[in-house]
Amino acid sequence: MNLIVRLIAGALAFWAATSLLDGITVNGGAWSYLWVALLFGLINGVIGSLVKLLTLPAILLSLGLFTFVVNAAMLMLTARWSERLAVVDFKSALFASLIISIVTTIINRAFKSKKS
Repeated sequence: MNLIVRLIAGALAFWAATSLLDGITVNGGAWSYLWVALLFGLINGVIGSLVKLLTLPAILLSLGLFTFVVNAAMLMLTARWSERLAVVDFKSALFASLIISIVTTIINRAFKSKKS
């Protein structure tokens, strides 16, 4: 159940990012948003985690800003591997990663508080 909530939260976060930013688009309907959220989650979970682990000193020095840079890079990689996601430039990816992080955090915390 937790995986489904996280997937839906990711899809809603991508919808919010595409609604607020001109530099990122998801081509298609709800299934496309779910697909992009799943692919981004996999890429960020595997490759992003590896990059963050290998660059741990940079994370500690930058006080978390580096995490958004890595997430933006993983978002660009997701766009490269999926025909359904288009990201214009790194700046758009950086702002989108910020929006996606905020929205998913809010939804996940709201669901956890209802569950408790």
